[in-house]
Amino acid sequence: MVGYWNDFERTFAAMDELRRKVQEALDGSAGWDGQDAPSSRGPAMNLWDAGGQLVLRADVPGMSESDVNVQLAQDVLTVSGQRRLTSPEGYSVHRQERTPMQFSRSFTLPCQVNGDGIAASLKDGVLTVTLPKAPESRPRQIAVKAA
Repeated sequence: MVGYWNDFERTFAAMDELRRKVQEALDGSAGWDGQDAPSSRGPAMNLWDAGGQLVLRADVPGMSESDVNVQLAQDVLTVSGQRRLTSPEGYSVHRQERTPMQFSRSFTLPCQVNGDGIAASLKDGVLTVTLPKAPESRPRQIAVKAA
């Protein structure tokens, strides 16, 4: 009877470990041990069509404009950046939960954009990139005539 109970406990312990690992993977926290390298996923980003332009917003807390890079190559927009963590001079770290982060995310744009009119701004940890559509990609109003 004791052997049966030990097998039962081991089975549930293995199931609990599997559940924990799956949850870590879904949370995006797998691989982070507080000292390790950057996330492969990167910050949360939204890209939407606002009629005459495309707009991208990305959460990049703790980064300045010099830490973020935005590039457009043909129809692919790439946003990359790096957050470095340093302690103030003369102080030692007792606990570090914020980790260094390096990311690079690329998006294939759904239409042609005017590369000269692209603007990017960073405010309160949110990067906003506006990409004006090329004239041939903008929606057009077509007049309907009576026959």
